Amino acid sequence: MKLADISEIELDDDPFRPHSLTFTKLHGNGNDFILVDEMGQSQVAESEKRRFAIALCHRHYGIGADGVLFLTNSSRAATSMRLIQPDGSEAEMCGNGIRCLAKYAWDTGYVGEFFDVETLAGIIPVQVREMDGSFWAKVDMGVPRFDRPSIPACGSGELISEEMEGCKVSAVNTGVPHAVVFVEDMDFDILEAAPLIRHNSLFPEGANVNFVKIGPPLEIRTFERGVEGETLSCGTGSVAAACVARRLGLVDDEVQVQTRGGPLLITFEEGKAFMEGPAVTVCSGELSEEYLWNLSMQP
Repeated sequence: MKLADISEIELDDDPFRPHSLTFTKLHGNGNDFILVDEMGQSQVAESEKRRFAIALCHRHYGIGADGVLFLTNSSRAATSMRLIQPDGSEAEMCGNGIRCLAKYAWDTGYVGEFFDVETLAGIIPVQVREMDGSFWAKVDMGVPRFDRPSIPACGSGELISEEMEGCKVSAVNTGVPHAVVFVEDMDFDILEAAPLIRHNSLFPEGANVNFVKIGPPLEIRTFERGVEGETLSCGTGSVAAACVARRLGLVDDEVQVQTRGGPLLITFEEGKAFMEGPAVTVCSGELSEEYLWNLSMQP
């Protein structure tokens, strides 16, 4: 493991062992992330970020998380967010992740009440507030994209209520591609049902899969690509569910969404979708020299 800007130091019998590395763990409705602050300087070399994230996200041999957030400088916004997922892939955007990053940036004084975050999905405006000891962030998720090339999905036009793997599937891009399936019963094996849609050839880059029960509130379960399993909450998935439900005339411009990890509020203003929800700091710490040294010895 090459730590990008940390010099090697002499230590006992091993003259070349890396310093420890600091991190903060946060979650948004149970969707948990390890945040590495690289605003001042890089802590992990670009060539090692993928392997680093895979190792740290492991829930037995690492810290355990649904992804690693790298908070970095930006020439276009107050800060920049990168998310490396447990399988090593990089996500364009993450709704719960950006709230967690906003919590950390607010707590450390990097940002004020209103600020922008640069992501692979574009510049995302964020508003934060604290009330009675709780932190909430409202995120401008932009205009949902229903045309197939923007999802991306094969073909032309919109993908609404199309038969796929025995389900009626709709799709939308809310920062990342999402498939939405409306169900009457939320008690089912998502690990059996979701992968067939997630890997369907109609989605050239794959898709997150959301199973939604019409409320109020909308109930949702999400299988996330990159995690390759169910997460307790998905911000972009909750927005996707509300967008499709609204497109079908099932909800109005204010939608309460109940994820397995907690509630989110999705609203629509002038064609844009906004997501509002909490973020919580779990702990801060440092990876030991022993852990980093062992990781550096792995092929």
